[in-house]
Amino acid sequence: MSANRTSRPDPASAAGTATSAATAGTPSGLAEFLRTRRSRLRPEDVDLPDFGGRRRVAGLRREELAQLAGVSVDYYTRLEQGRVGNPSDAVLDAVARALRLDPEEAGHLHRLARTRPTRAGGSGGTGGTGRGQARGSAVPQKVRPSMARLLDAMPDVPAVVMGRRMDILAWNSAAAALLGDYATLAPAERNIARITFLDPASRTLFDDWVGCARENVAFLHLEAGRRPDDPRLAELIGELSVRSQEFRQWWAEHPVRDKTSGHKVFRHPLVGRMELVYDTLRSADDPDQALVTYTADPGSPSEDALRMLISWEADRVARPPR
Repeated sequence: MSANRTSRPDPASAAGTATSAATAGTPSGLAEFLRTRRSRLRPEDVDLPDFGGRRRVAGLRREELAQLAGVSVDYYTRLEQGRVGNPSDAVLDAVARALRLDPEEAGHLHRLARTRPTRAGGSGGTGGTGRGQARGSAVPQKVRPSMARLLDAMPDVPAVVMGRRMDILAWNSAAAALLGDYATLAPAERNIARITFLDPASRTLFDDWVGCARENVAFLHLEAGRRPDDPRLAELIGELSVRSQEFRQWWAEHPVRDKTSGHKVFRHPLVGRMELVYDTLRSADDPDQALVTYTADPGSPSEDALRMLISWEADRVARPPR
């Protein structure tokens, strides 16, 4: 697959979004996150009276959210602006409950609220999100030998090893048959989110391309909260913001979701429609690498199509060049 420009963005708008993307794990990222979550709630959603009148912004006002969380308006305002030095877990939990956050969003809130500026002018934090992690993130990531052995042991299951920032660290021949041969891409271009947004082929391969793309945005937001000092992650988000109008729009919504498991429908050019289940498996001692597998229900037409596709790929690889 090759990356191509998908839209011609307005330069000023794209630059502004790229800048905000690069600060996703900073106090301004906390403000954006809290504002988007306030905007999606109405007074009646949280059993507050709505006295009518025109609201300057969508959703709950700061004073309403503060009332629900049991804190002063001044304190909540300073929290939203990133000016509270060390908010307690109890306060953050109360804000999360008031905003009706799910567990992943609540964890994201805790990470953003604990982000601290570093002496170098970037952002640091606690819980493994500071400068030490930034230095580690700059080192090229290599696939774990155990993960590589798993890939070799499952030739009939499309599987890739996903690293930090959704980088593709390794894949097997079955994955090449299903998703495309990543060997044709430069190492810097082997990234799931980058391919999804910038490679036109992905828009036809995935039946629900919008759903897949939105999942990628949500996971990158989660990564940005975990790694606020990662320059390569900021560079990736900035590039996608500049080159993809859809990415800019969805990034501004500040979705947060981990990559776990689910269903995807493929429209493969060789075998047609396949409904597959994907699972994301992480090692407890190295969650920065995940094995992502794709399987079909036993006895289904999708299983037959996948088996045929993998067989064709095996024949192609085994066939000597002319």
